[in-house]
Amino acid sequence: MELEITEMAVRVRFAPSPTGFLHVGNARTALFNWLVARHLRGAFVLRIEDTDAERSRPEYETQLMEDLRWLGLEWDESVDVGGAYGPYRQTDRYGLYREHAQGLLRQDRAFRCFCSEEEVEQTRRGQLARGEMPRYAGTCRHLTEEEIGARMQAGKPFVLRLRVRPGMAGFTDLVYGRIEIDTSQISDPVIVRSDGSPTYNYSVVIDDVAMKISHVIRGDGHISNTHRQILIYEALDAPIPLFAHLPTVLGPDGSKLSKRHGATSLQEFRTQGYLPEALANYLALLGWSPPEEGKEIMSLPEIIERFDLARVSRSPAIFGSAKLDWMNRTYIHKMPVESLAKCAAPFFIAAGLIPPDPDPAVLAWLAKVVDALKSHVDHLDQLVRECSIIYAFPAVPPSLDEGARATLAEPGALDVAREFARLAAQHEMLTFDAYKEIVGQVKKATGQKGKGLFHPIRAALTGLGSGPELDRLIPIYEEGSRLNLPRRVMSCRERLAAVLSDE
Repeated sequence: MELEITEMAVRVRFAPSPTGFLHVGNARTALFNWLVARHLRGAFVLRIEDTDAERSRPEYETQLMEDLRWLGLEWDESVDVGGAYGPYRQTDRYGLYREHAQGLLRQDRAFRCFCSEEEVEQTRRGQLARGEMPRYAGTCRHLTEEEIGARMQAGKPFVLRLRVRPGMAGFTDLVYGRIEIDTSQISDPVIVRSDGSPTYNYSVVIDDVAMKISHVIRGDGHISNTHRQILIYEALDAPIPLFAHLPTVLGPDGSKLSKRHGATSLQEFRTQGYLPEALANYLALLGWSPPEEGKEIMSLPEIIERFDLARVSRSPAIFGSAKLDWMNRTYIHKMPVESLAKCAAPFFIAAGLIPPDPDPAVLAWLAKVVDALKSHVDHLDQLVRECSIIYAFPAVPPSLDEGARATLAEPGALDVAREFARLAAQHEMLTFDAYKEIVGQVKKATGQKGKGLFHPIRAALTGLGSGPELDRLIPIYEEGSRLNLPRRVMSCRERLAAVLSDE
């Protein structure tokens, strides 16, 4: 019997293998599980499936937990916080797998198979040559106790196979609807290997039963596993959870998402300076849509309130960096500038632009830098590139871009710039109020106005033909020049003197 939601408290699990970095598809699966748990006021379990001894690494386990926390997901039970149904690492649960395997053997719901890998492969090749569907031939299905005993006495290795019943096996998927197959299409699956290790389909069922998982929510690549798992649930006389298989995440070209499409792991998105709120919002929309048409920018609490597996699409989800960049820009503009500066600080520290442990004065100055530059970036690592207008100019001799040189070559432009520099030199620190007063004096002295007035001043101050407004840049230059930064910021007077000495 498939489990009814009312029979058991809602419990979902995300069960990654610590064999690499957490990628977009798995992160989306984790998010959807978490959203179901929070929407239905259930439990979110993080289980570590580390039975791949060759590829599993402790550092990957640590990293995936850090990435999930960064994304905004917290769990109710796992290896780090414990819980009533632990242990939560599969390699710590081998005794449980052996216990249930012995029970299945005693009830004749599993059997020992002594066929070698070579014999199984030879049978498979013969079936293919005859145009048959490859499947286990049932060679050891009906061995007598004497035959089994003799083989074991001789030390012949064996695996345990589930004894598949005849008939139909099916389930009603919460996304795809009813899915059934005839069990004649299913070979008696191996549940325990000859070395005693459990197979995936067996261990995952044992864990889900023991942890009282009510909903199994995972990628649609697992649909083919589900019928085998249902047969194992039946053999254990265990309730069958509800299943929801999520659509595949594809790249913009319709192929499987991969490195050629850009960043694919959460670690890469973190390194590039995407905000976790933006990435979580974007991932939630990969295969799911809210009831309100056109609504896209939502906080996690808003998504939790609206989330319903019934609104998950069966069509593949397309991951596009342009849409993610747009969403990240939106979150960058929405975030309070002080909070944004704290998020951006590690990128400036890594680039050697601010000290490793910035004091409040440096952070306050950085907030002005970030506020001035944020409209020019899609993600935070680009701020370092954009802040060349603050740090890198002027070189020796001063380097002006083509726009600045063209501006200063206009008739009367140098007169404007030099008059501005002369008046600015009379101020120990150029405040914005002083700047406005000086501009008025320059306008009166030169007769220039509009672009003829402001563009030469910008070119002389920044060396660039365009960029952030001067009312933002002037305080940044002046305050930055008085801070003890790893790379010095020049004051307005110094910048003007350097540029105009070359003109």
